[in-house]
Amino acid sequence: MSGPHTPEVALSRQGDSSMGTRDEDAADGIQHSHRMLSFSDALLSIIATVMILPVTHTEISPEQFDKSIQKLLATRIAVYLMTFLIVTVAWAAHTRLFQVVGKIDDTLALLNLACMMTITFLPFTFSLMVTFPEVPLGIFLFCMCVIAIGAVQALIVVYAFHFPHLLNPQMERSAHRGLYRRHILGLVLRGPALCFVAAGFSLFFYPLSYLLMATVIFLPYVSKAFSWCKGRLVGPQEPPAHSVEFFTFDLHEPLSKERVEAFSDGVYAIVATLLILDICEDNVPDSKDVKEKFHGSLVAALSVYGPHFLAYFGSFATVGLLWFAHHSLFLHIRKATPSMGLLNTLSLAFVGGLPLAYQQTSAFARRPHDELESVRVSCAIIFFASIFQFAIWTTALLHEGETLRPSARFGGREHAFMFAKLALYPCASLLAFASTCFLSRFSTAIFHLTQIAVPFTFLLLRLLVRLALAVLRALRGLGRPARRGEEDARAPLLPSAC
Repeated sequence: MSGPHTPEVALSRQGDSSMGTRDEDAADGIQHSHRMLSFSDALLSIIATVMILPVTHTEISPEQFDKSIQKLLATRIAVYLMTFLIVTVAWAAHTRLFQVVGKIDDTLALLNLACMMTITFLPFTFSLMVTFPEVPLGIFLFCMCVIAIGAVQALIVVYAFHFPHLLNPQMERSAHRGLYRRHILGLVLRGPALCFVAAGFSLFFYPLSYLLMATVIFLPYVSKAFSWCKGRLVGPQEPPAHSVEFFTFDLHEPLSKERVEAFSDGVYAIVATLLILDICEDNVPDSKDVKEKFHGSLVAALSVYGPHFLAYFGSFATVGLLWFAHHSLFLHIRKATPSMGLLNTLSLAFVGGLPLAYQQTSAFARRPHDELESVRVSCAIIFFASIFQFAIWTTALLHEGETLRPSARFGGREHAFMFAKLALYPCASLLAFASTCFLSRFSTAIFHLTQIAVPFTFLLLRLLVRLALAVLRALRGLGRPARRGEEDARAPLLPSAC
């Protein structure tokens, strides 16, 4: 009689125990870190994205748009990409760190806020770097911010290991916490150490500082390549008896898929917001001009900004559909390896450059003779943002048994559709770029109307892929009955078994 109720009783007891643990943690001032991590991911994605603003707001008059200005703009874009990647390195370190630290108290929350406050100062130092590229103060302050971020993260490590109940349960029970602490501190501080050297070189030879800062981005991958080469030359070595199991940058170790998605969603949301902010800032008519130039007609005044609104809708459609492709991709991904995380970061860096593409294309009315060049810039940004998404998919297919769900693997029902969906934007942007090489002029209206029409292509894509698969199945089915007919015709000629 009591048997069927046993699971419910056990579940109730487990729920009561979990609730009691939470109440005890709250009474002791210990909290779960989920909300703090969500806040940190949102803030880091905003900081990484708004650093495009000094590039997009570069004032270029029509008579100044020559090779020197193009070189200046390209330099600013390169510096933006480098700083975006450095911010994502700080985010990755934060993600790894809070895979070790499972719970927080007030002190840890305040230390994390200090880390976030230092990160929020990075856009100001970046603005100094792009505005005064030959003055070392900007890069010096940027390096000092990175050093301060590493110092605060090191304090978080020291504090969490001093109170083991804040650590991951497996780490808390480990008898080798001292080894883990030294290893984690070494990983946290090696990036700031390089920035310390870069800050020193910025005082007398700043180009080398940029090289050292770029090394910070790819340091984990350089270290992995060095270990691989060492293994090839020396031979495989036995791992230590107490190897470090946490907070490594092994290219096969999964990242937190939820935090990768949260950070990516933040970047896409901020990019879409920056587009409408530009509309509100630059395309609201002045009341005095409406009265004097347009005789009080607001509709006539707004019609002047028609190309800008068309550029906005086209750019927003591109941002939204790139997010849609990203969402569909990670819906089929089971876990994200660091190599996939790096490709995702590169894709997000170019997504962050879409406000620049909007600024370039919305200025067609002011610079009609530069339409072709602006379309090429926009196509290049869209191509790289989408091709790195396709590279994530390709990398996941190399280890599909671990990284992908069964429906998205080779032969799965969603495999062909995902391939077509992720290949659409790279092919479309590459085709548009190629068209600018053959045409003497590329209409801005056609470019933006094409961007707006792409959503309908996504709607038709699944239907076309299903239709193509149905045709292939039908062709295969036609071949099978013919073979069966031949076997039946030959059957009477064979001797019957006695």
